[in-house]
Amino acid sequence: MFSHVMVGATDIEQSKIFYDSLLGVLGAEPGVLVPNLTGQKRYFYFLDDATFCISEPIDGKEATSANGSTIGFNVKDVEQGNAWHSAGVEAGGTSIEDPPGVREYDGVKIFLAYLRDPSGNKLCGLLRM
Repeated sequence: MFSHVMVGATDIEQSKIFYDSLLGVLGAEPGVLVPNLTGQKRYFYFLDDATFCISEPIDGKEATSANGSTIGFNVKDVEQGNAWHSAGVEAGGTSIEDPPGVREYDGVKIFLAYLRDPSGNKLCGLLRM
């Protein structure tokens, strides 16, 4: 359904360090610099058939996070989910909501781990069990 997800970054190089670490846990290579035609930096991450991007805002204004939005990343098991969360915190992210762990909703078990990136974007590592 989606071709890619792109989020704005207030400090693009700090965000690259964060996402290189966070997405590296999932198997992605470090972000590839792809500047746009007006000169703003963008880094693209590719994994399987998915593309994730961080970008300096094209309008030159400060990047903002979307209130109420969450970007979810699949993790293959609980260990990878915990490593994903730890890598994010160690690379400048902030742990939010409940600690990473398994939750049960109407008999369905899922592992969830929530972070905010250095620009305030809300992220979730998720495993459907």
